[in-house]
Amino acid sequence: MSLVVLACLAYVSMALPDSVLGIAWPSMSADFHQPLGTLGLLLPFGIAAAVLSSTMTGRLLTCMHIGRLLSAGTILSVVALLGYGLAPSLWAVVAATVVLGLASGAVDSGLNAYAARRFGARHITWMHACYGLGATMGPATVTVILSSGMQWRWAYAIIAAAQTMLACAFLRTGRHWAARPDGPVATVVRTHAAAPATSRGRTAGSRRYVIALSTAVFAVHIGIESGTGLWAYVFLTTRHGLSPETAGLAVSGFWAAMFIGRLVLGPVAERVGAARVLSCAITGIAGGAAMMTLPGPAVLALAGMLLLGLAAAPVFPLLTLTTADRVGNDAADRTIGFQVAASKIGAAVLPAGMGLLIQHAGATALGPALLTLALVMATGYGLLVRRTASAHTPITPEP
Repeated sequence: MSLVVLACLAYVSMALPDSVLGIAWPSMSADFHQPLGTLGLLLPFGIAAAVLSSTMTGRLLTCMHIGRLLSAGTILSVVALLGYGLAPSLWAVVAATVVLGLASGAVDSGLNAYAARRFGARHITWMHACYGLGATMGPATVTVILSSGMQWRWAYAIIAAAQTMLACAFLRTGRHWAARPDGPVATVVRTHAAAPATSRGRTAGSRRYVIALSTAVFAVHIGIESGTGLWAYVFLTTRHGLSPETAGLAVSGFWAAMFIGRLVLGPVAERVGAARVLSCAITGIAGGAAMMTLPGPAVLALAGMLLLGLAAAPVFPLLTLTTADRVGNDAADRTIGFQVAASKIGAAVLPAGMGLLIQHAGATALGPALLTLALVMATGYGLLVRRTASAHTPITPEP
């Protein structure tokens, strides 16, 4: 099996448990005699575990090859999913959530680190597009199971079975993951960067600055994505008076735009360069947020939301792909782990802050909040580009 295909399947599989919990929780909470709001207490455990695992991935990759890390992480995920399915109490669910967070953080960071070194723009964006495919399949699976009268535990059993097959595939292909790149994919990787990915020209302080700024850009970007997906329904129904059905379809359209954007813009980035696509994408995010901010008819807000989704699509994978250009090959794996960890924090903290803002200022505040974050991200990315360019500028010897 092609490693590109296996990486895409891993992203589909990784998205399944992430998208299942919200659908299964009403049934789970009834079985455990817990209020629905208890779900909010579970999420911090999973996020903290994923952040810890993501930040440790760079160090783990110095003592084991990526194939073993992916195999171990997927096996750990199977254990967590079986823990959900067999959980006798809420505390067992909490433990399973922690284990799943550790597994997902390691697999997510490991796959991104591998893809940044071995894949081109086309394949890394397709890999991330598969997360959206898995996020679509998960709720549908639970819905079918519950509507057929089966218990929610069967959903986790089915996903655990899929993860078991994936773990077997990782174990069987372990030596291929560890092998040096060759062939057309490797050729693309070696030629996608505009400058050599070395640490030459970077001081320790400069590199720390770039790593910190890069992780901040990731956190803000994922906060924009997650915040839009989470609060767009409220924004469209409350601010623009759309019907629940229309608003629901619009939110689906937002995620569909991201999925399509990753399929289409990856090959474009391979042709014209990741830097050009990133610049256009970040400008498009700000433009979409501005359209959602401006007073006007609902169609303007809808168009802005779709533009934002389309523009946001390639940012995460292409920023990951170009990590080595910013920090050098020797620090790339560690930095990607930090970036993935920052994205998980951004996905939790920034949408929560938007919720508090909407609660106090109304749904109209979503547009300005997204625009502000988009401008912050654009500023941070601009600083990264300038710092990277200066690090790669050759020094002309004095005559």
